[in-house]
Amino acid sequence: QVRLVESGGGLVQSGGSLRLSCAASGLRMAYYSAGWFRQAPGKEREGVACISAGGSSKKYADSVKGRFTVSRDNAKNTVDLVINSLLPEDTGIYYCAVQSLNYCPARIVASTYSNWGQGTQVTVSS
Repeated sequence: QVRLVESGGGLVQSGGSLRLSCAASGLRMAYYSAGWFRQAPGKEREGVACISAGGSSKKYADSVKGRFTVSRDNAKNTVDLVINSLLPEDTGIYYCAVQSLNYCPARIVASTYSNWGQGTQVTVSS
C-alpha cells in the first residue's frame, strides 16, 4: 500500500522559512516524479512544484519561483520543499503527491497525480 506522509508544517511569521518533508512507503519514489501542492481555505488546490524522478528537472508555479525549492533523496525515499520569505498568502495545507510519469509536465496539475499524502498545515502570520 502506497503511503505519503508530510511533515514540517507549522505557524511562522511572515518572512520566515519552513522545510516540508514527504516520506513515502510502499513505492520506490526513484521511478516517479513528485509534486507539491497547496490549498488555501476556499480556494482550489494549486500545484507549486514538481521534481523529476532523478531530480535533475524542477518546475515551479510562477507565484512561488525564487522562494520555493524542491529536492529529493531517492535513497531515503523522501521529497522536500523549502519555503523562504514566507508570505501570508502562502497559508494553506501543503500536500505531496506522486505521479506515474518520471518527468514533470509543463503544468503542475493535480489530475496527473495518483498518490497523495494527508497534508501538512502551513500558517503564516503577518
